[in-house]
Amino acid sequence: MASKDLKDALKDTWVVGAGYIPLGLAFGMFAVSMGIPWWWVPIISVFLYAGSMQFVAVELIVGGAGFASIALTTLFVNFRHVFYGISFPLRNMKSRLARLYGIHALTDETYALLATRDPQKLSGRRIFYTEVIDHLYWIAGTTAGALIVHWANFDATFMSFALTALFIVLAMDAYRANPRPLIVIGAAIAGGIGMLAGKDLMLIVSLILFTVIVLLRALKTDDAATGEDVRDERMDVGP
Repeated sequence: MASKDLKDALKDTWVVGAGYIPLGLAFGMFAVSMGIPWWWVPIISVFLYAGSMQFVAVELIVGGAGFASIALTTLFVNFRHVFYGISFPLRNMKSRLARLYGIHALTDETYALLATRDPQKLSGRRIFYTEVIDHLYWIAGTTAGALIVHWANFDATFMSFALTALFIVLAMDAYRANPRPLIVIGAAIAGGIGMLAGKDLMLIVSLILFTVIVLLRALKTDDAATGEDVRDERMDVGP
C-alpha cells in the first residue's frame, strides 16, 4: 500500500516539479546575488517554505526591514492558507508529526493538486508523500540556483522578476476567466497609495487597502443579489 501511495504521489507531482525547479533556480540565484550565503538558501527553503514569500523576505531582510514589518507582510501574503486548511484533508494523516509537517508544507500548488482528488480515497501516506516530494523539488531547485551563482560568481538579481512575471501571468489568466475591471482599478489605487507609504510599509498598506476594496465589492455584490431576490419574491406573490 505504501509503495502504491508513493508511486501515485510521484505520478501526480511531476507537474509541480516542472514549475518548482525553474522558479526555485530563480530564487536561489537571486538570494545569493543579494548577499545571502549559498548554504542559507536550502535552510530557508526547508523552514520558510513559502515560494513567493521567500523572494519578498530576502528583499526585506537585505533592505533592513524590521521584524514587525516582515512578520506582518508574511501574515498578509500567506493568509490565504487559512482557507486552504479548512478543506484540507489533514484528518487523513494519523501521525501527529505528519500532521504538523502537512500544515507546514501546504502550498498553493500542493493544495490545488490534492483538492482535485477524492478526499475519501486520499490516504495519509499519499498526502504526506505528495507534500514531501513537492518540498524536495523546491529545495533541489533553490539549492541548485544558489550553487550556480556561488560557483559562477555573476549577478542574478534580475531573477527577482521571475516571481513578478509569474504573478502577472496568473493575474491575466484570472482576469480572462472572470473579468472585473473595478477590482483591477482598486488594485492600482491600493498599489499607488502603498508606494506613498514608503518602502518598508508599501506592501502591507497595499494589501490592507486591496483587502478592504475586495470586501466592500463583495458586500455590494451580495446586497445587489439580495435585492434582486427580494424583487423576484415580490413578483411571485403579486396578483
